[in-house]
Amino acid sequence: MRLRFAAVAFAAIVLCTGLVRADDPKAFKLTVDGVTVDIDPGEDVDVTLPGGKTSKVRLEHNDFATFSGGTFSFVHPSTNSVTKTDLGDGIAQYLMASALGTLVVVQKYDKMNPVSLNQLMLQEMTRETVQAGGQLTQQPTSRKLADGKELTGLKATVKTRTDRADFEIVGFGTADQGLLFITRIGDQDNATEQPLIDKFWETLRIKL
Repeated sequence: MRLRFAAVAFAAIVLCTGLVRADDPKAFKLTVDGVTVDIDPGEDVDVTLPGGKTSKVRLEHNDFATFSGGTFSFVHPSTNSVTKTDLGDGIAQYLMASALGTLVVVQKYDKMNPVSLNQLMLQEMTRETVQAGGQLTQQPTSRKLADGKELTGLKATVKTRTDRADFEIVGFGTADQGLLFITRIGDQDNATEQPLIDKFWETLRIKL
C-alpha cells in the first residue's frame, strides 16, 4: 500500500536479503581493554588482551531496545529497527515496520500542532483500498499514557473481501509543535503482531 502523509509521498518498504560471505563486514566493533575486534551478534570471538591473556567474548542482542526521537521515546523488539525520514518543512517521520506489514509511525512536527491532521492521515493511508471497494469505518478514540498525557484521535478499520486492517491515529501537541502516532495491523497477524503494538503504547513517553 502506498502511504502518503501530509501530502508528502511515503516511500514503499522493500525488505532485502543477501548471501553472507566470509569476508562480509561485521555489524559491530567491540573494544576490550584497548583491543578492538569486529563481531556480529551471537558470535564468539577470541580476544588477545595486552599481556598475552586470551579471553572469549560474545555479543548478543537484548530482547528489547529503547528508541528516542528527542521529544518521544518507546520500547520495541530489538529485531525491529526504526528509520527516520526528513519530510521537509519541519516534519520528521520515524517508521518501524515488521516483516508482516505491521506499522508504527511517529511524525514529529516542529512548526505546527498536528492533532487536527488525524482524518487526513487516515484518508491518505486507506485511499487506494477504499477506491478499490474496501469499506472504511471509524470512531473517535483517546489514549492515556503511563505518564498521564492524553492523546486524542481515531480508530478505524478498512475491510476488503479477503482481509482487514486496523488503524489507530492519535496526536499530542502544543501551540506550535506536536506529534502524530499511527499504528496499522492486519487482522490475520493479530496473534503474533499485537504484542509489538501493545509494547509501543505501554512504553511511549512524550517530552513536550
